[in-house]
Amino acid sequence: MLVTPSQMKAAEAAAFSRGVVPAELMDLAGEEIARVIRQFFPDPGTAIFYCGKGYNAADTLVAARHLGDKGWNILLRLSVAPDELALLTRERLSALSTAEIIHEIPQLSGAPLVLVDGLLGIGSTGVPRGATAGLIREVNDLRCRCGGFSVSIDLPSGLEGSTGEVFEPCIQADLTVTLGAVKTGLIADRATAVVGRIAVIPLPGLAFPDSVSAEMLTAELLRPLLPTRNFDTHKGNYGRIGILAGSRGTLGAARLAAAAAVHAGGGLVTLYALPECFELLASSCIPEVMVRPVSTYLEVLTENHDVLAIGPGLGRGYDADLLTIIRDSPLPCVIDADALNAVSAELPVLQKCAGPRLLTPHPGEMERLLPQSGRSRSAWASDFVQQYPVTLLLKGSRTIVAERGAAISYNTTGNPGMGSGGMGDVLTGVCSALVGSGHELRQAGMLGAWLCGRAAEIAIFNGENSQESLSATSVISHLGAASHSLRNGDY
Repeated sequence: MLVTPSQMKAAEAAAFSRGVVPAELMDLAGEEIARVIRQFFPDPGTAIFYCGKGYNAADTLVAARHLGDKGWNILLRLSVAPDELALLTRERLSALSTAEIIHEIPQLSGAPLVLVDGLLGIGSTGVPRGATAGLIREVNDLRCRCGGFSVSIDLPSGLEGSTGEVFEPCIQADLTVTLGAVKTGLIADRATAVVGRIAVIPLPGLAFPDSVSAEMLTAELLRPLLPTRNFDTHKGNYGRIGILAGSRGTLGAARLAAAAAVHAGGGLVTLYALPECFELLASSCIPEVMVRPVSTYLEVLTENHDVLAIGPGLGRGYDADLLTIIRDSPLPCVIDADALNAVSAELPVLQKCAGPRLLTPHPGEMERLLPQSGRSRSAWASDFVQQYPVTLLLKGSRTIVAERGAAISYNTTGNPGMGSGGMGDVLTGVCSALVGSGHELRQAGMLGAWLCGRAAEIAIFNGENSQESLSATSVISHLGAASHSLRNGDY
């Protein structure tokens, strides 16, 4: 659900007229904000809360109280004097008995350092000025200089909530915790760099206009797609996955895709290898992967599978065979990397496919399929699926899943550590496993994007990795934790 700030304010006003109590919504929102922060930082640290005078700051102060109760060191920076705060905000400040209002930043030591932005809410307009502008710059400086993690409440202060225009200054958020529903400005392409990861806190009693144009991929939405398995299940229930990947020099892509398919729940995973690669792959893949030699990739057309994954690390020497498989196989196919490059030279093949196809391009591959030509990412994806009867997963900092006749889906999970080689190979394997277990292609793309992004988050925030050290292999090893996170309803 996407709403404009004006629609959000109208929904709040209507709820209050029906008897919803603003203070109760604030208390609920603040408690959940604290839960989100603790999801990313299980161990207490120092949190500096930056508060304006309005109700956005009241939500923030409730979160500060809950974190303080869990052992966090709470410091407060106010843009106005305490007696200038709105009434409900003053009340929440008075409840913070252990928090310290500071007028300058002390010497900071230890980790984590979390910087919580509650300066401006959806009612603000125009360029931030005065003390507020100074505090925004302070947050950004601490983020850069001291390694702070910035969390914005509802919107990064300095971002226009409807259009996503980024004013100067604007908070550089690593995580935006938005309340009730996602504001349209948060998913604008130009806003992605300052919005960061999105967590959505539902608020009871709010009703919004029906919208089928876009949706956010959250645990609340996706959890029904990953139910607990029945006790009498067996490997045949979770699909026979055939993978065409890897060539001399890029065998790692094949190993990653196959291992990801195993760890995402694939029943039987078979990796097909040409003679020059068979021995190397057979000796280096994890033991759960069956490596089968073939003289030509066309042999997979006669094999018994439920889904094919095609493309990672294949090179361009097999384009003709790949195009034949993409056109003629009646099975669902996940098409990535060099298979996409083959398709880009013969786009009419997508109009003739014998089965459903999920395409997973990064922006460079997408440009070869359809030039962006100034379109937004959402319009780019929508226009492509209007032209071709496929499901599209357009990778990026805000991954998009599109299919003709369905709402555009925006992924919420992930972090900058995923900007390294092999992540797309992992996503291909995960999506193929999900298709093999019975999901439709759109569902598999939605689940796959969320799970891979959440696995990357867990790999960093459990202390095992940094954004610099995160690898595709580490994402695979944390897919199980990501599945637990989804079922637990994490943000």
